[in-house]
Amino acid sequence: MKWGMGGRNRLRIFSNRVRGARISLQRARERAEQAAREADAAECLLWSAQMEGFGGPARPSPTIAQCLNAGYAWLEVMCHRCETRASVPLDAIRRLPDTPIWKLEASLKCRSCRTPRYAPRVNMIRLTKEPKIAPYAWVHPDDDR
Repeated sequence: MKWGMGGRNRLRIFSNRVRGARISLQRARERAEQAAREADAAECLLWSAQMEGFGGPARPSPTIAQCLNAGYAWLEVMCHRCETRASVPLDAIRRLPDTPIWKLEASLKCRSCRTPRYAPRVNMIRLTKEPKIAPYAWVHPDDDR
């Protein structure tokens, strides 16, 4: 018995299955991204409420990448000494994206009341989606005052 070229081939048999699997994979990835975004937003909201309401604890905190993924792109801070408030853009901070927010507190210093020898620390208040307070004008450290 001779088998001819007519009939179903592999492409015709499996193409619908492959196409359906690709569509379901794409939908699952979209749902996973949305769920991750919602979880990151909930974590940012929880941390902001703890910091604003109780003043801490700062740990555990979301990472910079989680904040940016959730849409919280600004960190509101207040000077410990002069009580000046400012909003700091998280995307402009030169740290790795997986750096927790609490680790930024030691490196953030007040520009309003600093002296050549002493720059007071700042307290982190909350994460926000848009700047609530005008950010500091950027001043290069080598510029004369």
